[in-house]
Formats: sequence, C-alpha cells, structure tokens
Amino acid sequence: MIGPFTIDSVFPAFTRIGAEFGQSEGALQQLVSAYLAAFAIMSIFHGPLSDALGRRRVMLVGLTIYVIAMFACVVTPSFGVLVLLRVLQGASAGAATIISRVMVRDLFSGAQAQRLMAQVMAIFSIAPALAPVLGGWLLLLGDWRWVFAGVGLYGVLALVVTLLLPETLPPERRTPLRVRALLGSLAHVGASPLMIRLAVATAFGFAAQSLFIASAQIIVVRLLGLGEQDFWVLFVPLIIGMFTGAQTVGRLADRMPRARMITIGYVATVGATAVNLLLVALAPAPDGTIGPSLIPALVGPLLIGFTVSLVFAPLQLEIMDLFPRARGSAASLGTFFSLVLNALLAGVVAPLVTGSLTTLGASALAFAAAGTLLWSWHLAATRGRGAAAVEDGEVVGE
Repeated sequence: MIGPFTIDSVFPAFTRIGAEFGQSEGALQQLVSAYLAAFAIMSIFHGPLSDALGRRRVMLVGLTIYVIAMFACVVTPSFGVLVLLRVLQGASAGAATIISRVMVRDLFSGAQAQRLMAQVMAIFSIAPALAPVLGGWLLLLGDWRWVFAGVGLYGVLALVVTLLLPETLPPERRTPLRVRALLGSLAHVGASPLMIRLAVATAFGFAAQSLFIASAQIIVVRLLGLGEQDFWVLFVPLIIGMFTGAQTVGRLADRMPRARMITIGYVATVGATAVNLLLVALAPAPDGTIGPSLIPALVGPLLIGFTVSLVFAPLQLEIMDLFPRARGSAASLGTFFSLVLNALLAGVVAPLVTGSLTTLGASALAFAAAGTLLWSWHLAATRGRGAAAVEDGEVVGE
C-alpha cells in the first residue's frame, strides 16, 4: 500500500501547494510524474537485488530511505526540492511494492498463489480510495505538510512490520551479487518476446484504470466541480470495483484457468470503458454538487476497477512464472513497463485528455483495446504451449 498512499494522498493538497509555491495545475503534475518516473527506473533493480541479497534486506533499506524522504518534505523550502524528494520517494518505495509480490510467489504456487495474490491486490486496492480521503482529513489539521507527515508515519509502521517478516529466499537460491550477473539477469528476461508482450499488455490494461487515478485532482476539482475533501466521490467507486474484482479472482482460482480469467478480464475492460464513454457523452455535465448528477461519471470507474482487477493478479503470476529462477527480475521489468506508462499518463497524457470527461473516457477505451490486442497476440503466439511457456525453468517464446 506504500505506492498508492504516496501518490494519491497528495492530490487534495495540490491546490495549497500550488498557492504556496506559485505553481500551475500542469506544473503540480510533476509531483506525480517525478515519483512515478523514479519508481519505474528503480523498479528495474529492486527485483534483481532481492534475487541476490534476499527479499527482506532490500525491503528494509528501501523503506528506511522512503521514510526519511517523506519527513524531509515537511521542511522543504521550495517546489523544486519537493519534486526532488518525490524522486527519492519513488526510487525507494518500489522495494516494498515489488518484492512483496515476489515473496507471495516464493511461498505459494498454482491456484493457491493466485488466491493469495488476489487477496494482496484486494488489500492494495483499498489504498487508492483511502489515501485521498486521508489526505483531505490531514489538511484539516493544518497546511499541506501534514499530508507528508501522516504518510511518513505509515511508512514507519510498514518498516516495523517488515522487520517481523521472515526471509523467503534462502542463500542457496540467490544469484551472485555482481553487476554483470544482475544486468545479465535483466537482459535475459528483457530479451524474451513473451515477457515484452505480457508486460506491455499489463501496462496498457492497467492504464485504463490508472488514467483516472493520475487525473484525480483534475477530475474531482475541475471536471466535477467538487472540493479538496471530496476525492472519496471518485475513489470509493474505484475501490469497490477493484476490491470486488480481486475477490472474484481469488474465488475462481480453482475453477477457471488463469489464461481464461485474463481473457475475460480484458474483454470486460473494453466493455466497461465503452459503457463509461457512452454515459459521460450522453449525460448532462455535473452541476458541482454531490448528488444524482454525478452517477453517470462514477459508474464507469466502478466497472473499470472491477474488470481491471480480473486481469492484474493473474498477469503478475503469469509474468513471474516465465522465469522461475529470476522471479525478482521478471517482476521488476513487468512493473517497469507499467510505471513508465503511468508516468507518461500523469505528466503528459492526463493534461492533454482531461479537457472533458468524454475525452478522458475515450482515452481509457483506447488503452483497454490496446491491452486486449496485445494479450490476444500473446495467446496466438503461445497456442499449444500454455500462456506461460516455460521449459526446465527457462522461457520458450517466439
């Protein structure tokens, strides 16, 4: 939950940060894009480092740096320093976010792994809804610095919990701690066409949902005409959809093949984004109050949150199962592709497509369609060998 808390809790504070430092709405998006870009770049290394040093040690170092960077925001003297601290937060937060998923796969396999991964995703899905609400409440205590102090305290709690976790990768299963070995592991994983297709398909599919998260401040304040304590209006439907979808994946783990679940999820996401576009295009514009006029704008995020969750947990396992001997590297590269796209969404795409709810909805539909096409290509390329084609621990692909 570290990642979503760090991104979403700051949205309600955007107006106050902009007023204090004299920054425009577009410039404030740097607080998201800088974090996501650093998260994406460092995500390449968190997994391989955990393959070499152990999962727990890398998580502890990352969380320590993260906590320091969060509390440093409380005394930041300028917007530029704040952006730099967001870079440091992004570079360190991925250690916990990425490695926690790998630890699940270290301990469990098959349907049991999918059930547990779905439960993890259900818990993670709570954060995007809670974070902006928490951020709004913290603003009631004082200025925007309270938001960073509050999330910093959560980081301290995560650090304490991590100290209590066992190590899931014994020394005999670790890779050598050498730069050439680490880069070689990444190169081996990144050279697989199967890996690239799955990672990019995941990124585009998830973008249909994350576009709403990255644009939350613009959607809630400008397009819906609401206030800085009203972010729950957007995030509660998202969380309901995400949580319900993750629970559905867990319940169906024993009854439905993973590839079929992913296919259904992608097709359903295209349908959900199409319904969202139709609703916002035909409905009257929201009137700036919390009431029935908001319903057409919020049904879509609920449906999209549900359908994307059908895809996300199974695809994470699909990616890691391509490389049983280098799960950390596989998880890192898969996350990297998603985060690069998320950074582009926050810093480039969101300001361009948030002129109206209709243009936002059309963009979400385009991302969902792109993810579905890539997944269909992947299925065609692996037909007869299973979606995750692995032979003696090494990937087999075209």
